[in-house]
Amino acid sequence: MLVSMVTAPVGRPRSERARRAVLHAVDDLLVDVGYAAMTMKGIAERAGVGRQTVYRWWSTKAEILFEACAEDAVEELVTTGAEPYLESLNRFLVESPAGLAYRALVGEAQHDPAVRELLRATDPLAAPTATVLDGLRPSHPGMPEPVLAAAQLTGPVVAAVLTTAAPLTTAQVRTHVETLIAAWER
Repeated sequence: MLVSMVTAPVGRPRSERARRAVLHAVDDLLVDVGYAAMTMKGIAERAGVGRQTVYRWWSTKAEILFEACAEDAVEELVTTGAEPYLESLNRFLVESPAGLAYRALVGEAQHDPAVRELLRATDPLAAPTATVLDGLRPSHPGMPEPVLAAAQLTGPVVAAVLTTAAPLTTAQVRTHVETLIAAWER
């Protein structure tokens, strides 16, 4: 299970019901009003919890959105094999509320150092990508070090969605994987 980057303060334990309500509220508000218009007050109201409850567990809306995104990414991106993984990544980034959250966080990270550090420390795509790469590495001696291999694998899909809001086609994903695997076999 994914552990939140945000450490809950000492004190009363989290109510799982309240935590789930906040995570659902942040997803809903992202879709309804967008990241910029989302507030901690609005999140608390949508979740039906007090603001003090929200602030006790998270310092910023980015932390809440990150936790919601990371949990969903683990569930939605569990797959093996490069092509199935990239197809699920396509769907995640374009169709899933968690993918929308990820895209919002990436955008916010461009000018907010705290959000950039949150993503750098634990990118929700890192673990599923590493799983796919670990499965490929033994039979692909030309695969570069993990950070570069992850960028090579996921970069085209993420770039296409961030710049055009459209996923790569199945044929484009297949061509990308075939080209990459051929290069890594050398």
